[in-house]
Amino acid sequence: SLVTERLYYKITDTVKMCYYHFMYWLRERIHPTWHFTAALLGFVGGVALALVWQIEPWLGYIAGSCLVLLALWRARRMLLLAAIVGGLLIGIARGSASVNSLAEYASLYGQQVTLTGTITDDTDAATQGTRIRLGAIYVQGAALPGQVFATVEDAQGARRSDRITVKGTVNTGFGSFAATITGAATRIERPVPGDVALEIRDTFARQVRSVIDEPQASLGIGYLLGQKSALPAELVDALLITGLTHIVVASGYNLTILVRASRRLFARVSKYLAMLSSVSLIVGFVAITGLSPSMSRAGLVAGLGIWAWYYGRKFHPLTLLSVAAAVTVAINPSYVWGDLGWLLSFAAFAGVMIVAPVATAYFYGKEKVPFIAQLLVETVSAQITTLPIMIIAFEQFSIIAPLANVLILPLIPPTMLLVALAGIAAWLPIGGEAVGWLAERLLNVQLAVINWCADIPWALQEPKWSWWMALGYCLAITLAVLYMKFRSGYKLYNASLVE
Repeated sequence: SLVTERLYYKITDTVKMCYYHFMYWLRERIHPTWHFTAALLGFVGGVALALVWQIEPWLGYIAGSCLVLLALWRARRMLLLAAIVGGLLIGIARGSASVNSLAEYASLYGQQVTLTGTITDDTDAATQGTRIRLGAIYVQGAALPGQVFATVEDAQGARRSDRITVKGTVNTGFGSFAATITGAATRIERPVPGDVALEIRDTFARQVRSVIDEPQASLGIGYLLGQKSALPAELVDALLITGLTHIVVASGYNLTILVRASRRLFARVSKYLAMLSSVSLIVGFVAITGLSPSMSRAGLVAGLGIWAWYYGRKFHPLTLLSVAAAVTVAINPSYVWGDLGWLLSFAAFAGVMIVAPVATAYFYGKEKVPFIAQLLVETVSAQITTLPIMIIAFEQFSIIAPLANVLILPLIPPTMLLVALAGIAAWLPIGGEAVGWLAERLLNVQLAVINWCADIPWALQEPKWSWWMALGYCLAITLAVLYMKFRSGYKLYNASLVE
């Protein structure tokens, strides 16, 4: 009939129009930054995939580089897929090379060996022995890649940057560790002049402890220097229950406080001085705390953020996240294969820099956001993005964490300042005890809050999720963020880590 024919042509014309608009949209040129970001995300995904699927590295490097260069050259929206696939191939190639090299440990599993390595982080005392993370591994004079987790007897006094020789049994690794070894230390060597930054940290920590009692001193040193090895076991458990562990480890939060304070203070004098002081602070803080996965991410992100601020540029948080992830994974592919510190660090960063600004814009629009409300949004956002990792890895999460963070986090910057002043004043004939007394009173308040939150019976929950539940949760959060971003019209370029 005539009506059916007209309806047919109308539908056909509509489909054609949608098709032409869609093809035009695909052919549009977009900023090459998006292709660069897509390639980096593909690279990280490829390294993760290499754990179960390897290819010839040279083939992946050549094919992947060609696709990425094509995408960057034409910069069309349709070539985003080529950038992702190219990055994926390069990532699989990098991961395959690392998997092949780590296979050298397979012949050592179950064997009694003598292993020498460099201590890469602070040691932890345990009932079975001292727990040590080792890098620069040598077995019988042959260098081996990756890191080894060691549980060692007779290692009292060993510290970061020492060379230690362990005689024991090698077993399979976990997380980012290629292997584990359990045995006794036969030799500990301290290089000269040794780890200067570590010596400065420990000397300053001793000065702080001379004017502030325990456990307040260890808590304050944890805030300022990220040293948590001296914390009492009861306090460590309380911090875990309240979701506050991140405040006493070397993390992006501590570094962000320092960088923001430095930038705001010296920007009144000159922009160059603010940039120089902030970069020096980043380098010094990373040197003192060590190159842990979370600090590698934090230092790189803070450095890129201050560089962009100095030149009047802005990084999209997704690009910043991709650069930091790709660089750290390129250096150590095992991070993405199960290093919980690395995974939690990036998840929390995504929450603070992507979820929190979008949620704030959706709920508050252009209104000025109260400080407590902003702090609550950022805390909850970080909890939301780290939740699946916490449940899958530890089968627990803290319900009381948002409240505990809102109560504690505003007190951390003044506490860090007082602890720093107390450590400096301890070298002076007078003044150290007075400043230490003030810092101790403020730390007492925080300990009371932490213990009160930890004593709530329902504070820590222990759910069990399957992988499909975690994926479903991530998809739901992604859709919710996209919806809030669409409704609010917020531009993520406005999010800044250092301002």
